[in-house]
Amino acid sequence: MASAATVRSESAGSNPPLVRGDPLVPRMLLGQRLRDLREATGMSRAEAGRTIRASRSKISRIERGRTGLRHADVAELLSAYGIRDEAERSTLLTLTDQANARPWWYGHRDVVPPWMRRYLSAEQAARLVRCFGDRYVPELLRTDAYAREVIGEQAPDRRVELLARRRRILRRRPRPVNLWVVLDEAALWRPVGDAVTMRGQLEHLREISWRPNVTVQIAPFNIGGRVAAGGPLTLVRFPQQTLPDLVYLERDGEGVYPARPGEIEHHWHIFNTLVTEAAAPEHTPRIIERALAEY
Repeated sequence: MASAATVRSESAGSNPPLVRGDPLVPRMLLGQRLRDLREATGMSRAEAGRTIRASRSKISRIERGRTGLRHADVAELLSAYGIRDEAERSTLLTLTDQANARPWWYGHRDVVPPWMRRYLSAEQAARLVRCFGDRYVPELLRTDAYAREVIGEQAPDRRVELLARRRRILRRRPRPVNLWVVLDEAALWRPVGDAVTMRGQLEHLREISWRPNVTVQIAPFNIGGRVAAGGPLTLVRFPQQTLPDLVYLERDGEGVYPARPGEIEHHWHIFNTLVTEAAAPEHTPRIIERALAEY
């Protein structure tokens, strides 16, 4: 179990491999490199867009890793940016292939809402995930039975199957994701399903909190409305040092992705405030056991 210090300051390893089978990280790396090359030439997004007969907004989406690109478009942009070196062109065109791959969740796309897809790709690519749960136990820590109760009647089998695949990041080798959860205490006392379901969920939460790559803290009742703007918060950090952290907020049945540097730092500040105000990780088992006694 990790300590509650230095949540934000962990550094990434050098030259990590790209994520196989998902286009998000390759798209982000490709977009970042194309932006750097464009800016080095002094060319505007509108001018770059005219090079490939596209709008300024499309260049913006490309540079933010929000969309894939054709080989021909990448080749034209590289020529416009004055890149003649064949090795670099070959590297970026290979990255283009990876950026157009099907995402890992493609086989479950029927149960993945569009607003959640970017987060699911980021979650699998993550080096660390930090999240705050206000009303329910966060998804990566849910048991199947608890998840079914939260899901309700909307394709529960398919969605629980997808969740099981997502949870593998906590056990993957050689580098499981480092997960840090701050959970509002109200979630421990809010019945989801019957007593058997809740006991199973709480016992699982207690046990998993002892894993070396998982930290669980319990925060005072209803802290979300006071500190976290009344909703779940998730932060993702990638192994690649040059990539910005991803902020994911679930609000009113939609996903929101604040992306400006100041917004990212603001949400890290919120999470660190939650860490400070929550009970220390070593108290988590005792707090959960108190809740267990009521089920």
